[in-house]
Amino acid sequence: MRLHRLEVEAFGPFANSVEVDFDRLGADGLFLLHGHTGAGKTTVLDAVAFALYGTVPGARKDGKRLLSDHAPAGSVPTVTLETTIAGRRLRLVRSPEFDRPKRRGTGTIKENAKATLTWLDGRGENLSRIPDIAEEVGRLMGMSADQFFQVVLLPQGEFARFLRADNEERGQLLERLFDTTRFGTVEEWFLSRRRTSAHDLDEHQRSIDVLIAKVATAAGIEGGADADPVTWAHKLEEEARATRDVAVDELEGVKCDAARTRDALAEARRIVELQNRRAQAEAELTEYEAGASERAVLAAEVAEARRAEPVAAVVREADAARDKAAMAARRVAAIADRLCSTPGGAEVVEQLSWPPNNQEREHLRSCIRSWRDDVVRLDGVLAESEIADRLDAELDRLRARQFALADTRAELSREREELPGAIRDAERALDEAENARVSLPALEDVRARAADAAAAAAELRTCRAGRGALERAVLGARQEHQDAREHWLTLLQRRILGMAAELASTLEDGEPCQVCGSVEHPAPAAASELLVTKADEDSALAAEQQAAAKVNTAVEALTTAERAIDVLVQRCGDGDVAELDVELAAAEAAVHRATELGERAASRAQHLGELRDRESQLHARSHDLAVDAATVAEKITSGVAQLEEIRARVSEAADDDRSPAARRSRIEVLADAASDLLDARDEGAVAEASAGELAAKAELLSREAGFAETSAAVAAVRSVARQDEIDALLTAARDAEVGARRVLDDPEIVAVADAPPVDLVSAQQAHDAAAEAVNVAVAVASEAERRLLDLERYAGQLERTAAAIAPMQAEHEELAALAEVIAGRGQNSRKMSLRSYVLAARLEEVAVSASARLSRMSAGRYSFVHTDEAGPRGRRGGLGLDIRDDYTGVVRSAKTLSGGESFLASLSLALGLADVVAAESGGVVLDTMFIDEGFGTLDADTLDSVMGVLDELRDGGRVVGIVSHVDEMRQRIPSRLHVIRGRTGSTVEVIAG
Repeated sequence: MRLHRLEVEAFGPFANSVEVDFDRLGADGLFLLHGHTGAGKTTVLDAVAFALYGTVPGARKDGKRLLSDHAPAGSVPTVTLETTIAGRRLRLVRSPEFDRPKRRGTGTIKENAKATLTWLDGRGENLSRIPDIAEEVGRLMGMSADQFFQVVLLPQGEFARFLRADNEERGQLLERLFDTTRFGTVEEWFLSRRRTSAHDLDEHQRSIDVLIAKVATAAGIEGGADADPVTWAHKLEEEARATRDVAVDELEGVKCDAARTRDALAEARRIVELQNRRAQAEAELTEYEAGASERAVLAAEVAEARRAEPVAAVVREADAARDKAAMAARRVAAIADRLCSTPGGAEVVEQLSWPPNNQEREHLRSCIRSWRDDVVRLDGVLAESEIADRLDAELDRLRARQFALADTRAELSREREELPGAIRDAERALDEAENARVSLPALEDVRARAADAAAAAAELRTCRAGRGALERAVLGARQEHQDAREHWLTLLQRRILGMAAELASTLEDGEPCQVCGSVEHPAPAAASELLVTKADEDSALAAEQQAAAKVNTAVEALTTAERAIDVLVQRCGDGDVAELDVELAAAEAAVHRATELGERAASRAQHLGELRDRESQLHARSHDLAVDAATVAEKITSGVAQLEEIRARVSEAADDDRSPAARRSRIEVLADAASDLLDARDEGAVAEASAGELAAKAELLSREAGFAETSAAVAAVRSVARQDEIDALLTAARDAEVGARRVLDDPEIVAVADAPPVDLVSAQQAHDAAAEAVNVAVAVASEAERRLLDLERYAGQLERTAAAIAPMQAEHEELAALAEVIAGRGQNSRKMSLRSYVLAARLEEVAVSASARLSRMSAGRYSFVHTDEAGPRGRRGGLGLDIRDDYTGVVRSAKTLSGGESFLASLSLALGLADVVAAESGGVVLDTMFIDEGFGTLDADTLDSVMGVLDELRDGGRVVGIVSHVDEMRQRIPSRLHVIRGRTGSTVEVIAG
């Protein structure tokens, strides 16, 4: 992976868009990323990580504060990264989830995360779905986000903790970097298999226990099995077989006794039954002979009833015909009364007589036809009357419409007169809003300048107040420096004057003098009380240099403050703070007014358009109303004329009645009544004739059936149910006689006619006793057979189950022991699980790779030692990491290293881990990597060694970025990315060496 270009906007401390050209910055293979604390050095690394994986390293991802607080409202945090991964050049653009102000009203609304992936080599389909992009980046990189954060963004602080961590903590980091899922799956598989095996073994053991209990139950005992359950079960089986044989023999004996008693009981029951049937048949014959006279009376009653039925039927018809004739007469009278009560009907009724004749019928029919014709003619008149009513209602509606149109036309006329003035007012308001919107950018610039000037003026006051203190500090520092310099010069002079005594103090007898070379020292100078030593001079010189440094620091601070004051004066013009605040308030008020007016431009333009549309609508509406009014007036005139004509015809048709409807109703009543009267008279005449004919027929039939009078025939009639009842009694009596005689003629009954009575009770008791003995014997034999079958089945199952569980027990013990070893327990002396073993192997590879770099950076003194010993109190082993000191040959804990040594070890460990993870990820080439902080703890020589190792990382075109604020690193690394902190957000400066 090689980075080419990074662009960040509204992200972290970067308010505006900043761009980093990594191709230019990393041309030498090594560059420095530096800046003040909080400027945003780490944010540059976060941006790279976010562009690739949509998240940032460490605890910063939990804050979800990726939107810059310095960015203007409405800004969208965006990261754009151009990079080459696995030979494919691509561009990633990401925007995180963030809250933006609502466009209307107050509050915020959440914007979802967005991302795009563009193939710059032109091969492949561009992506815009975040899951698809994550899958593609993961495929190209060959590593997860956690692995990327560890091998590309080397976090020195985290590796220092990793160096000093215990086995558990170290294992947690390694599990994030190296995929041990398949080995964990193996551990889970063995654990699951052991649980399953134990469960199966328990199930089989429970099966044996259940079978033992079933054998005991089948045998009818409560005790448990002997030492060998199978032998015990077979012994119980043999005992049950012997018991079964004895029960079968006893059963055969009692069955023979029961058969003899059963045959005797059956013969006794047969004789008793035949004797009972003979006695019952004799009783039935006696009863039949006693009811002969009663049966003769019933037979005569049925015969007489059946002769009288035809006569009774004709009598009923004659009675019905007379009732119908009487009803017809009453109906004729009622209809005649109704016809007489209607005007014009009495004259017709007076001309009628009884019985009716053909002349009267024709007269009634003639009147009915005349009245029907009048009804049809009046129906036409009534239809015209309804038309007149509807026309009258329509005229009322048209007159109301005429008044409404007049009111509407007057209202529209008033609105048309007022509309031109409203349009002119709306045009002036729109011009005002448009002018305000056009002037808004200029007013905002004025406000921004006024705000900057006011802020600068307030800051200028503070800076000027602080400048006096800085000036006093400079004067004090200079005075201290003069005093220190004067003290040093004084001591230097005194030392020069006392140099002879100082040299004399070093003379020894027999040793040559450093000045003259003589070995004799006759008169060495004596030391005085004012003698100054080299240490005194060096101490005074150091104090003078320290005072000079304070002077430089104070002067630099004063110069910086004065430059800041000059910049502030340029920004605010050295104006009064109160006046600048007034100008700022006025500018903000002007912007506020212009903003409000500008926001109203759209609504005012819409209002003006609505007024103009309304003007066109009113003109068209006025024309339409005039046309409608003329049309309504014309319809009213024609309708009035038509209504008068219809009313005249209706009045003429009413004649003497109050209205055509009343006349039609009266005539229709006359026609209906006359028609009903004609039909009723004909029906009455027919009913009288029929009644006479049926009465004569009934008399004739009565004499033919043998009855003196018709009333006697009617009295002899019986209902069908009574006739069926008599027939059933006679038939039952004949059937009883025939059945009784057939029983008495039966040979078996004739044979037992003289036989003595049978003792059925004794035979039944003997049979019951024998049957009970059989039941008892059957139950005993069945129980013995059941116990034998159960014991045979359960003993066989017990024998097979016991034979099958032995190899299963051995297999389970072997599997359990292996599962314990794989889990790091049992016979595993190092307490290393399978995953721990794999991680230990990876850590050993890391230690080998890291030792090569640590030895180089420590001048051959230190190297890593990997140990696989188990931890204290049974904790897992295999992840121990110590330091070998070749100066002493001692292997000691990494916690004993100094700060600089810990940095070297952590950096070596990070680089070694990066190599191993890259190899684990399929040999991904990491052309760009970053190393974060820690160089300030190194001395110059060690720093040279570290820089030598970092130079080696550049081999093969790799680019290494170092994150540090150590000043010496700026001297060593010419290519730098400087992150500059500011009040309105951070910026970057690329310095290419």
